[in-house]
Amino acid sequence: MSLYRHVLRSLRRAGDPRPLVIARPFAFSSAEEAAAERRRRKRRLRIEPPLHALRRDPSAPRPPRDPNAPRLPDSTSALVGPRLNLHNRVQSLIRSGDLDSASATARHAVFSSVRPTVFTCNAVMASLLRSRRLDDVVALFTFFFNQSNIVPNVVSYNILINTHCDAGRVDTALDVYRHILDHAPFSPSPVTYRHLTKGLVDSDRIQDAMDLLREMLNRGHAADSLVYNTLMAAFIDSGNMDKALELFDELRERCLVYDGVVHATLMEGYWKRGMDKEAMESYQSLLDRQFKMSPATCNTLIETLLKHDKQAEANKLFEHMLDNHTPPSFVAINTDTYNLMVNQCFKEGKFLEAVEVFHRTGKKPCVMDVSCFNNIIGKLCENGLLSEAEKLFEEMPGKSVNPDALTYGFLVDTCFKERKVDDALRYFEKMVNTVDGAPKVDVGFYNKMFDGLVKAGSVGHALEIFGKMGEKALRPDSASYEILVRGLCKEGNLNRGRDLLEEMVRCRITVSPEFHRFLLDAFVKAGRGDEIERLFVGNAGNVPPQFQQ
Repeated sequence: MSLYRHVLRSLRRAGDPRPLVIARPFAFSSAEEAAAERRRRKRRLRIEPPLHALRRDPSAPRPPRDPNAPRLPDSTSALVGPRLNLHNRVQSLIRSGDLDSASATARHAVFSSVRPTVFTCNAVMASLLRSRRLDDVVALFTFFFNQSNIVPNVVSYNILINTHCDAGRVDTALDVYRHILDHAPFSPSPVTYRHLTKGLVDSDRIQDAMDLLREMLNRGHAADSLVYNTLMAAFIDSGNMDKALELFDELRERCLVYDGVVHATLMEGYWKRGMDKEAMESYQSLLDRQFKMSPATCNTLIETLLKHDKQAEANKLFEHMLDNHTPPSFVAINTDTYNLMVNQCFKEGKFLEAVEVFHRTGKKPCVMDVSCFNNIIGKLCENGLLSEAEKLFEEMPGKSVNPDALTYGFLVDTCFKERKVDDALRYFEKMVNTVDGAPKVDVGFYNKMFDGLVKAGSVGHALEIFGKMGEKALRPDSASYEILVRGLCKEGNLNRGRDLLEEMVRCRITVSPEFHRFLLDAFVKAGRGDEIERLFVGNAGNVPPQFQQ
């Protein structure tokens, strides 16, 4: 305002009586506010300089790159555009269960202009690890990170360490750990120590696992409760409860908040010694701390309680989880929780109550997945409750869940068992003709249909389905031909059976010794044994050696 007043006084001294109106360049209510805004801009520029201030002078020489500087793995900012599309495509293949195609897609992308990020590589390796294809995981790690110049991150190393530990190669896993310490631009994570500790304990090297725990703490890592839990469980199994309690006390000194799984381990230890009171006191001490526990932790506690006939406490914990489930702020329950409670109902013979538990929701519903539906549908089918299973099957689209081959397998098997052939065919047609979210149909599922239809006396329907396999780019295997030929021979249709057998021989599919004996018996009884002998002349590679002339 001082400048405004100074100009106004000057004009009035000059004899101009008109009021002076000065247009402000900014919409500030006062000059003090404008000055404050200028100060804020200057301060922001000091903290966050503009991009042009960070650009290097293009005429200036580039600084020499340090050849010994370690290369850093991809950050999440690399997962955009075509590389994100590739990642999503691979993840879709993994979710559909087609791990071979997911692996091939990621490997082929290495040689294209859209190379996979480390996150895509990790997703493929983790899926193979879950499927226990351990050698494939090691081969992919070598291909991606040693041969294809992709930089691994700590998750990549953890997957490799977990693989070696599961395969019983703990020393190799320790070599990977030492490689991280010596060469990686990052430190091992708590997950690294969890895998190694478990691997050492599984190999009866408890002392080495204890040494690794001390090394973890000496390197400045926080006390990880799951590492402690693994060691506590090992000492409890060896009968050394005192050492387990000593580790538990050490954990509580180092951590104000720890994973409640350690209490489940302690409870198991007490129950092994017949100390029910102490086990429940340990459980109550955990509840008194009022931790916000993850679903995995609560599931372990529920499983432990149910194992020792503490149904009331398990139900109470289940209700507590339902009440606390308020996503996205806090996820307190998952599908494994429902599986545990449903399985307990079936164990007690409470089949309809299991359906009620499955439909239970708290403040907000839990997002179900196909494995959760498969768990209860499979058990309903096993206990002859096909109608209840079908009702849940009909609910799946409304929950945005696509049935997979296992879902249809349960229903088809039960339909055949209850002699509902038309219903089995209806489910099969629905499965193979679904476009959106269609499950992957393999030869094994077709063989399931062939077997069920042949046993039900519907060989004609089986042959119709057999003739359409080519539309799904599937080739029948030896089991496919054997099921159909046996069914045709038992019906007396030897001519059609011989046609299929000729096709089998042309495709160079090996005939098992048992099947060869069946064919000889069937055709000899009909006075046509020479046809089988002539069929296999010149096709000795398709006949078992003991039957070759």
